[in-house]
Amino acid sequence: MAATDVDVSVSEGMRTLSLGGHVGFDSLPDQLVSKSVSQGFCFNILCVGETGIGKSTLMNTLFNTTFENEEASHYLDKVLLRPRTYDLQESNVQLKLTIVDTVGFGDQVNKEESYKPIVDYIDTQFENYLQEELKIKRSLFNYHDTRIHVCLYFIAPTGHSLKSLDLVTMKKLDSKVNIIPIIAKADTISKSELHKFKIKVMSELVSNGVQIYQFPTEDEAIAEINSSMNAHLPFAVVGSSEEVKVGNKMVRARQYPWGAVQVENESHCDFVRLREMLIRVNMEDLREQTHARHYELYRRCKLEEMGFKDTDPDNEPFSLQETYEAKRKEFLSDLQRKEEDMRQMFVNRVKETEAELKEKERELHDRFELLKRTHQEEKRNVEEKRRDLEEDMNSFNRRKVAAETLQGQAFQAASQLSIKKDKDKKNFFTLPSACSLTAGRNLN
Repeated sequence: MAATDVDVSVSEGMRTLSLGGHVGFDSLPDQLVSKSVSQGFCFNILCVGETGIGKSTLMNTLFNTTFENEEASHYLDKVLLRPRTYDLQESNVQLKLTIVDTVGFGDQVNKEESYKPIVDYIDTQFENYLQEELKIKRSLFNYHDTRIHVCLYFIAPTGHSLKSLDLVTMKKLDSKVNIIPIIAKADTISKSELHKFKIKVMSELVSNGVQIYQFPTEDEAIAEINSSMNAHLPFAVVGSSEEVKVGNKMVRARQYPWGAVQVENESHCDFVRLREMLIRVNMEDLREQTHARHYELYRRCKLEEMGFKDTDPDNEPFSLQETYEAKRKEFLSDLQRKEEDMRQMFVNRVKETEAELKEKERELHDRFELLKRTHQEEKRNVEEKRRDLEEDMNSFNRRKVAAETLQGQAFQAASQLSIKKDKDKKNFFTLPSACSLTAGRNLN
């Protein structure tokens, strides 16, 4: 290459050169597109809204298909997050779509902590990605990224104002996810009421400091359309998977006795605007914002909690090795201190237990001595009663023997008396004088 073919412009630490011919690195965008298409894409949508507000119907309408759906109950005692992942393909582009539904949101009597399961779920996905990123052997190339890229927040079409639950939930989520507010079932209120409701919603969001996702206007190619669409927020949408014949063609619409609300008619609702902004224009920006803004914020806070910083107190570059060594020493010293505390606590507990055991042993000994004395006294009492009983038995036996002797003597005496009487009587009847006397008495 000749020196005259090279223009050198010296700037601060950088030189800009002009090429003398075609090199070929202008094909990098095509290479990137080809690689991205071969890898496929992932997109994760979080649908937040009350049960029955039309979340599943809108998802079916957005992607022109029918996803799995289970009827949710209004009587759940807590909010459950139900993620479902689907593989979609359009032309030669593959999309791994994850739809996360908030089952039971807003159905509880006490709604103060309804947002916590949602925040915990988002943080869990960030934590999973961070753990994968911090591994020595990482596999981010084929890692299934489950971080939430956009939150479609469904607002009930009350026509009055936002509920306190909506404001609190969106305020808790705005630093963790891209929020796009949506007025669901927009065909239930009139156009004038809908326009006033939109203004009221945006006014309340601004006054409460809720940061919703703004479509980017830095790229000149999409700056105009994004700027105009920012003015339509929140989108008032109607979802339907049914086709109705309007004129000579079949369109997706909701049929009513007074007419049909066409889903893809911009004069009826903002569904087309939502689909354009969410899928066809800003899907990649939502993915980038999730990684570069929300995930980076979570990652920075997590690493700062762990003691990692970009600079030390002297504003010198921070060494990861030094930080690791310092944290390791701090951890070891903290571990040693905890071991000493636990050892001391164990010794104290042992001493306390020994003292308690000695006290219980003393109490048991005292109780044993008391029982022993009581036993001895009772034994003496029993011996005395036994002796008394033996004396009573001996006295009884003596009386019994004496009674039996007297009874025997009396019986013997009675027997002898009876024998004597019988003998006397016999002798009496055998005497002659007795017989004569008896005969004379009979004659008289």
